[in-house]
Amino acid sequence: MKEKQNKNKVSKSQKILSNYDKKDLSIYFVLRALVIIVMIRQVFVGNWNNVFLCIFTLILFFVPSIIDKKFNISLPNTLETIILLFIFSAEILGEINEFYIHIAHWDTMLHTINGFLCAAIGFSLIDILNRKEVFHAVMSPVFVALVAFCFSMTVGVMWEFFEFTTDQFLKTDMQKDDVIQLISTVNLEPNGRNVPVILKNIEKTVIYSKDKQGNLIETTIDGGYLDIGLNDTMKDLIVNFIGAVAFSIIGLLYIKNKEEYKFAEQFIPVMKKKKK
Repeated sequence: MKEKQNKNKVSKSQKILSNYDKKDLSIYFVLRALVIIVMIRQVFVGNWNNVFLCIFTLILFFVPSIIDKKFNISLPNTLETIILLFIFSAEILGEINEFYIHIAHWDTMLHTINGFLCAAIGFSLIDILNRKEVFHAVMSPVFVALVAFCFSMTVGVMWEFFEFTTDQFLKTDMQKDDVIQLISTVNLEPNGRNVPVILKNIEKTVIYSKDKQGNLIETTIDGGYLDIGLNDTMKDLIVNFIGAVAFSIIGLLYIKNKEEYKFAEQFIPVMKKKKK
């Protein structure tokens, strides 16, 4: 019995690994090994928040295989590899290694990729749902591309909702602040009219606050005024828009000429064919 169980386990793992070529397989193992190494290091330095983040990352790495098994949906190797790299770049490099702070436009790059990938997933959902009799309908290529775009933008907006909620209740800073040199606001209009007052070339801002004992604390922000996440949120949505539009156009062209734009299949999950 034990020998049969071991053989079954081996055969299952072989089936999973057979879905990858050597290049994909190396990425599959290397990323997990790197996360484990980072997690061990965080244990030694006593940063338990980052340890939890590493565990969460390892769990996210299993999502593609769960989708494959539970929902009978096949993810192209290229798409799965990009998803794994995306998770690693966001959680391990971005959060733990602080790439969001030290590498210019790191967050912008990831949100652009997210917009592209979510549009591809939205594109595939139409095909997957359309195979079921309940949802079956004839749709024009433009409509399919539009739905893919809307799906991607909805995911982007929901993520910004999540960042805002987390910052409000857990006092994090997921919506990164920016120091700006110009503001336009009606709050400074002396007569209370709906006329914006424009402040240019702001050199510094002084903030007065109190600690728990009621002592006055003075904080100086050099270089301008501290924007509390608005610019970051809008920038994320704009680049998500760019990524969504990019794949929506590719998807539209793919529907019209599948042979010429066959590369798009590397980003589109498909429903597995039922075995007869």
